[in-house]
Amino acid sequence: MEINETLSEGLKRELRVTVPAHELDERLAERLQELRGQVQLKGFRPGKVPTDHLKRLYGKAAMAEIVEKIVAETTRSALTERGEKAAMQPQVEMTEDEAEANEILAARADLTFTLNYEVLPQFEVVDIKGVWIERPVAEVSEEEIEERMQSIGESGRSYEAVKRKAKEGDRVTIAYIGKIDGEAFEGGTDDNTPIVIGSGQFIPGFEDKLKGLKEGDEKPLEVTFPESYPAAHLAGKEAVFDVTVKEVAAPQEIKLDDEFAQRLGVESIDKVREAVKAQLESEHGSATRQAVKRQLFDALDDKHDFPLPEKLVEQEFDNIWRQVMHDVEHHGRSFEDEGTSEEAARADYRKIAERRVRLGLVLSRIGEEAKVEVTEEEMQRALYDQVRRYPGQEERVVEHYRNNPDAVQALRAPIFEEKVVDYLLELADITDKTVSREELFAEEEEEEHHHHDH
Repeated sequence: MEINETLSEGLKRELRVTVPAHELDERLAERLQELRGQVQLKGFRPGKVPTDHLKRLYGKAAMAEIVEKIVAETTRSALTERGEKAAMQPQVEMTEDEAEANEILAARADLTFTLNYEVLPQFEVVDIKGVWIERPVAEVSEEEIEERMQSIGESGRSYEAVKRKAKEGDRVTIAYIGKIDGEAFEGGTDDNTPIVIGSGQFIPGFEDKLKGLKEGDEKPLEVTFPESYPAAHLAGKEAVFDVTVKEVAAPQEIKLDDEFAQRLGVESIDKVREAVKAQLESEHGSATRQAVKRQLFDALDDKHDFPLPEKLVEQEFDNIWRQVMHDVEHHGRSFEDEGTSEEAARADYRKIAERRVRLGLVLSRIGEEAKVEVTEEEMQRALYDQVRRYPGQEERVVEHYRNNPDAVQALRAPIFEEKVVDYLLELADITDKTVSREELFAEEEEEEHHHHDH
């Protein structure tokens, strides 16, 4: 076997591999010898089938297996011998000429193929010691707890039917048929929808028009779908809803007491309050962690600059862009609505893709050098969390991960990243800064809007 480098440009490599016909023939002879002891053919005693007969029956299939094996072996061994790591699985290019392929499968012609790949870049990891990080910390206030308690109370509020005209805060149960230009549209009909007036659960203007209606009333309500309505075929359209009021119900007073708690399946209202406080503390902790990670990633990004494998960047960009286009279509908004253009958005998201790839390579190298390991127990826990999300399909989910190395890697990657982050935060210089809840979450919302996080 002969391996020649035909391209070495930046991170790109191309190797041309030649396996002489006599080597293919030798490997075929070995394979046929193995088959001789395994196959049972009518008219021949076990192990006594002539080689020529075996070759006629199985030669082509056996050689196809051998070629596949050679390609896989060479892909692994060539990179190992060269001391290189491929950024992605190398692309294999073989002859597409049928006559030539048949000659190779008959071991009468040399097997030649090329391997195209990009190597992982070589770079020095910059010392993170002394990097200064300001950790925003927001205490959970009594007002926040009270606000969340009221929200829980609101979701559990009871209503009582009344024989009067509907007003703000009432729950009105209606049947309706929505029409555009006199034609009923898909998804615009229901015979039992409860709507709380003022909750904003229906399109703007609809709930206000329910005020003054009482049980048994029938009335056409004219409304206009907002331009930003998720269903693009309805966005901005004028519609008429033929409404029949089935019930008007008045809101009952919320009493946040032990009886209310027990309706939620909790022994006392104090226990509900404790759970609410713990939930809020967890939300604050997550937002603080995100802010700290962002500063750490910014520092890593600033300190490292090296060529990136184009294929990795392309793959990352494609993932991001697919999500962007899904959001654009789903929300019926254009790039112009966001004050940009598709071209400018592509350029921005490409930078984000480059940042993610750069940070991924840096974190991977740091974790490798620090010997950060993801344990079997951690992987089992992550798998269990996934399985729990699909009740009734547990076996299928487990099978998916058992047969899909990429899916397993997708489970492992975030655990590995968090452990590397923990390792780096031990080295960084961290100072706590007390902020309000609004400040803490304003930063997180801004981050989500810009998609900068790794």
